[in-house]
Amino acid sequence: MKLGYSFCPNDTFIFHALTHGQVPAVEVEEVLADVETLNQWAKEGRLELTKVSYHALFHVLEQYVALRSGGALGRGVGPLLVAKPGAQLNKVATPGEWTTAHLLLKLARPEQETVCMRYDLIIPAIQSGEVDGGVLIHESRFAYQDYGLEARLDLGEWWEKDSGLPLPLGAILARRDLGSQRLQELDAAVRTSLEMAWRDPEQSKAYIRQHAHELSEEVVERHIRTYVNEFSRDVGDEGERAVVELHRRAVQAGVTPPSPLPLFV
Repeated sequence: MKLGYSFCPNDTFIFHALTHGQVPAVEVEEVLADVETLNQWAKEGRLELTKVSYHALFHVLEQYVALRSGGALGRGVGPLLVAKPGAQLNKVATPGEWTTAHLLLKLARPEQETVCMRYDLIIPAIQSGEVDGGVLIHESRFAYQDYGLEARLDLGEWWEKDSGLPLPLGAILARRDLGSQRLQELDAAVRTSLEMAWRDPEQSKAYIRQHAHELSEEVVERHIRTYVNEFSRDVGDEGERAVVELHRRAVQAGVTPPSPLPLFV
């Protein structure tokens, strides 16, 4: 079985044990890609198990259901809208049409003109003047000040104040046609992989560095601390309420279609 996830430290931290044969009874092969590529692959039903943005989940509910473990939710983890000091935000880049960052900007600023590009190209596009601002995710949100940019809106902070709930960012999806028993096994395997990483973080360090070679040790550790938390172990009641509310608002705004199907296994 193939498991798709990103090159980011939070994903490589969580899935190291699972993709290196350390979790009994489940064998998976890694497929690494940026998050918007994984979102679009989910649209095609390409992978049986995959990380996606929660926004993407809302578009693929006929084929996929979210596991309760392995996802990214929390407080203080939101995408940042940034720009050069004094710039007018006429055109803003987002990291992909199906990213949660894109959805949040559409909910917070419905009239904002946007253009989509890969997340790591956004800062260069702002610097070159191709766009006036951009919504940053992953490691970019920790480093934008190094490029002379300023934060205009913390979309996570906006969401938390408006909803009173933690922010859902990314989820691990499994194809519904795997059946309920297999879905439960996969959910348990992802949770076990995360718990192994927490118990012995040194085991995954070289693997994380291999895929985050351009990042400093400090940024890697901060990235993991920010995006891997108790919601990653299990989404829990509060996390599930947050996802349901994000889905409700996305449907109400006409950004995603309604669905009666359950969001989680």
